[in-house]
Amino acid sequence: MGKISLLRLHRNNSLIVIGVVFLTVIVLAIGLGSIFSVRVVVSGSMCIPCGGACDGLAHPFTSTIHKGDLIIIQRVDPKNLNSNYPNSDVIVYHDPTADSTATPIVHRIVTSYTENGLIYFQTKGDGNPYELWPNNVPSTDYDSNTVWHVHTGQGVPGDLVDGKVIMRIPWVGWITLILQANPLLMLVIFAVVIVLLIIMWILPVIQEKQQDKMTNKAFS
Repeated sequence: MGKISLLRLHRNNSLIVIGVVFLTVIVLAIGLGSIFSVRVVVSGSMCIPCGGACDGLAHPFTSTIHKGDLIIIQRVDPKNLNSNYPNSDVIVYHDPTADSTATPIVHRIVTSYTENGLIYFQTKGDGNPYELWPNNVPSTDYDSNTVWHVHTGQGVPGDLVDGKVIMRIPWVGWITLILQANPLLMLVIFAVVIVLLIIMWILPVIQEKQQDKMTNKAFS
């Protein structure tokens, strides 16, 4: 088998592998999307200060959830969430006072209760004043009692809860935060990817065609 044929076979095999990987990712995303979701932490409300300042870059593997962490969220029935503060679940939910496009909030459950057959939660960021988790018992100073006790005073309804946090991956989310803050950088990365694709896939095709022409001339 000639050199040109080997190159074509290698490229075709590479395309097949890429296609299989792509389809696998899509299938996994669809299958796992109904059970798990992923989000980037965009604030420090869950961060208990380390030595006076919460620095997720300097303290990546503490139990604290830092800004820039990537968190894995498990979808659960709100009735099965643990409300036993301070060992309660950390949940991701939508602000009941904002529209659906607002960034979801990551807080720990302080307590839960049922009104008219519906479950509601009071929550707090571990790092939010006046009292830091887990040193003190909940009080009326918790931000959730003033922020989320709106309208009928029922707090966060269960249907606005996306799920509970089961894992945090430090640092990874900073990629998203940096790209969001610097749209031009995203364009640069996109351009680099396009150039790499051209080098990897288009240039070899051009070279093969040129080689074919030279081969044909040699045998003509």
